[in-house]
Amino acid sequence: MTYQQLQTGDYFRIPSMSTGYVYRKASDTHCSLNGMSQPIRPHTPVRKLTAAEVCEYFAVQQSELTTIKKAANK
Repeated sequence: MTYQQLQTGDYFRIPSMSTGYVYRKASDTHCSLNGMSQPIRPHTPVRKLTAAEVCEYFAVQQSELTTIKKAANK
């Protein structure tokens, strides 16, 4: 699958990148990574995440944020 085949708002990974990087399609020419806009070529190969993978990604993000908050309060 290529970037141009995704729908705006879809979450995806780029196969050659670390699995920790989850991107979101923001427009036909840009995606977002951690809230930062990144240019991307339309024919870049991507792997669209399933709903379960997106839920797991956000659960990990929430867990990490909770850990950081607890450490800051000590």
